[in-house]
Amino acid sequence: MIELTANLHLFRFAVGQAYLWRDGDSLTLIDTGTPGSGETIKKAITGLGFQTAQLSQIVLTHFHGDHTGSAAEIRGWTDAPVVAHYLEAPFIRGGLPAPMPVLTDWERPLFENVGSLDLMLGPPAEVDREVQDGDILDFGGGAQVVAVPGHTDGSIAIHLPEHGVLFTGDTIAEGGGDVILGVFNLDRARAIESFHRIAELDVDIACFGHGEPVLGGAGPRLREAAAGVRP
Repeated sequence: MIELTANLHLFRFAVGQAYLWRDGDSLTLIDTGTPGSGETIKKAITGLGFQTAQLSQIVLTHFHGDHTGSAAEIRGWTDAPVVAHYLEAPFIRGGLPAPMPVLTDWERPLFENVGSLDLMLGPPAEVDREVQDGDILDFGGGAQVVAVPGHTDGSIAIHLPEHGVLFTGDTIAEGGGDVILGVFNLDRARAIESFHRIAELDVDIACFGHGEPVLGGAGPRLREAAAGVRP
């Protein structure tokens, strides 16, 4: 676990990452990592001096298994409700098969290399609250749900205006020092539109599902990157 700010910690896994947000004695987990990551997250929570009961909610940015893989495991040792977009909920619950992304030519070898066929869906997990664009979650001074369809139909970003923090899910990523459009999208054109939408938000810190977060001056970085993204 890596401390980004006093309120924000990063969990990095073999594929993807998750984030822990702190509001006083209350914790919110954004994404859960790949299957089997729950114990790592539990040890980190207790290592910070908290109890697992202080985890107040689990927010899932989309249904892919590198983000939802440990949701069922974590919900097994906490009463924290799981939150996801209403279009993602059927996949997270295991009721629907995962649609395959539409891969560009350069994404195909990357997709095969990371074994993403095994990461399209995590183990089935309950979704306790289904959200949509504009809903407000009770953390970070009022966390705004921002619909960012394209990577998946119900992908969401989470914006904390009071703190200037943005969790982008896989709509935006970082690689080699560059802020880029996330890969393995169901609809690249819609993903680009979503990238442009959240790049306009007033943020100082941007937390991605993959790659190094931007700590300071994130808004201009996102807008510059969005300007260079084309269908």
